[in-house]
Amino acid sequence: MSRAFVKESDGADGEELPELQVSPHRNLVTPSGLQRIEATVGLLQVALSRARADADRAQIARIQRDLRYWSERQHTAEVIPAAESADVVRFGCAVTLEKPDGVTVEYRIVGEDEADPARGSISYVSPIARFLIGRVQGDVVALPDGEATILEIS
Repeated sequence: MSRAFVKESDGADGEELPELQVSPHRNLVTPSGLQRIEATVGLLQVALSRARADADRAQIARIQRDLRYWSERQHTAEVIPAAESADVVRFGCAVTLEKPDGVTVEYRIVGEDEADPARGSISYVSPIARFLIGRVQGDVVALPDGEATILEIS
């Protein structure tokens, strides 16, 4: 049977929830990324207390699973401080690129859990970040959707 038609367990009816997968990559985070992880752990701990008070077994299972994931991410976090200079693209930098048609785009290179491509934050293990890390202002980089010139690093 195709997996496309199989419902993932949500913990209801005593079904076991699948564990959230932890990335095999180093857990590099920005200082603000660590703060968000810590806040998430705190919120989950409060939610777990409420779920236990309500005796909601499905919620307890889901929250415990999420708490295991985020606690592991908190435990393994490697905080990378902001770079002292913005001469080379590295973790934590924002990079402004110009495409041949004149359109500019900005990416900030962050940890996997911080990444939000729709808002311009990309994981340091993403293909675009890999193309950018180590480059300098003025470099032309070949990205998956075409070439772009690095206009600014901050």
